Amino acid sequence: MGIAASIPSPDQAIWHLGPLPLRAYALCIIAGAVAAILIAERRFVARGGRAGAIGDIAIWAIPFGIVGGRIYHVLTDAELYFGEGRHPVDAFKIWEGGLGIWGAVALGGVGAWIACRRYDIDFLKMADALAPGLLVAQAIGRFGNWFNQELFGRPTTVPWALEIDRQYRPDGYEQFATFHPTFLYEALWNLAAAVLVVWLGRRLTLTHGRVFALYVMLYTLGRGWIEMLRIDTVNHLGPFRLNVWTSIVVFCLALAYFLWARRLRGSAERDVSGADTP
Repeated sequence: MGIAASIPSPDQAIWHLGPLPLRAYALCIIAGAVAAILIAERRFVARGGRAGAIGDIAIWAIPFGIVGGRIYHVLTDAELYFGEGRHPVDAFKIWEGGLGIWGAVALGGVGAWIACRRYDIDFLKMADALAPGLLVAQAIGRFGNWFNQELFGRPTTVPWALEIDRQYRPDGYEQFATFHPTFLYEALWNLAAAVLVVWLGRRLTLTHGRVFALYVMLYTLGRGWIEMLRIDTVNHLGPFRLNVWTSIVVFCLALAYFLWARRLRGSAERDVSGADTP
């Protein structure tokens, strides 16, 4: 069928500099990490934090986050790596894609907490500074899915539909040429959420980890409905995909913390002078 309007997928996701392969997925992750560090550094210093502290924390948080993201992905999509016809060693091929955000944030948070303990940094203050930068990083990282032609949504013919090459289409969908560009939906949602986090953080003078909780709530709201559009193979619990249930649970936990931490306002809701910065 003819395609009136659509978003083309990249022709390649790997470039070679001699023997060195440059993978778009990895470049997107790196670009996102750099953006998060720069944004968090500016916000942290504006709150009276030590210049360079975010970089020190990143040295711990990023490796922990990558390992955590990969572990979550492998555990929740085990059928891709284990069983008849599968190769368990592929679970270690992180360069081919596959990082679960929940594992990345959880174990990355452990790495950040260790770094904060080592460098005597307020962990909650750091988390609040980092929140919008994480959303920007996740938005940039989603373009790795675009290059890999993965994690797209149901077939559609809307003008912004995404073209997917036949070899990347799941079983049962070979006859469709265009799909919902869920990578783009999530990228745009994350960028909008980053703006909202900054604005609400400034307007409500949120501290003590409440900015980070707001980030979690906004992200999970978007991730929940976007996840419902996807057609990639994934484990289900009842009527929903596992990541939808995870979004629901994590949203509720973040909301509970956001409400509970209101009692900390009396201990100085804004612990340093200076306006919130993007």
